[in-house]
Amino acid sequence: MYRNGQLAELSCEVTIPRMITPFYAAIIALLFVGLSVRTLLLRRRAGIAIGPGEDQKLARAIRVHSNFSEYVPIALLLIFFLESYTNTEIWIHGLCVALIVGRLSHAYGVSQINENYRFRVFGMALTLGCIISTSTKLLISYVI
Repeated sequence: MYRNGQLAELSCEVTIPRMITPFYAAIIALLFVGLSVRTLLLRRRAGIAIGPGEDQKLARAIRVHSNFSEYVPIALLLIFFLESYTNTEIWIHGLCVALIVGRLSHAYGVSQINENYRFRVFGMALTLGCIISTSTKLLISYVI
């Protein structure tokens, strides 16, 4: 386009809304790295390369790390889908915070040799609640 005999630049700025889930996914990834490093250090200290051996602290660290890696990916994927298909920012923040709090509670509870099961139960309730509520909202959004 020409203006006053000069070529004028066309501005076609597209504003892409900032996604919420990647922010929380980054925090969760750092938690995962922390759990990984903790397990690696316990392995090194105990001199155990595979499995927990007789080390109860290592066995618990392995289960915390494994449980995290079993539940978090599907939860984050569902939350990302929900954010992509619906306009529910407050839900996304709430679900991500619930997932983080749930995983921290579970990790703390299971890590204790003399475990207080309330932390594990609370953590799993938040994690499964996050997965169930997100799945339900996605299914309802799809049907309606």
